[in-house]
Amino acid sequence: MDTLWLLRRSNDGGTDYVIFRGVDEPVEVLEGYHLPPQMPFIKRRLWLNRAEAQTRRHRLERSEGYHHGTPLF
Repeated sequence: MDTLWLLRRSNDGGTDYVIFRGVDEPVEVLEGYHLPPQMPFIKRRLWLNRAEAQTRRHRLERSEGYHHGTPLF
C-alpha cells in the first residue's frame, strides 16, 4: 500500500479519517477528524509494521464502520 484513506461520517457532518502511508516498514498511520472549512485535526500518529497495519485496517473496516474513500484534502 502506498497511501490508503479510510473514512467514516460523524453525526455533526464531519468525517473521521485514518490514513495509511508507506510501502516499506514502518507504515505511518494518521487518525483524525475533518469538518470543512476548518483545518484537519490529527488525533493520533503511529508507526506500525505491515502486519499490524493490515490488522488495524481490517478491524476499522469490519467493526468500526470505516470504508475506503478518496482523500479529503
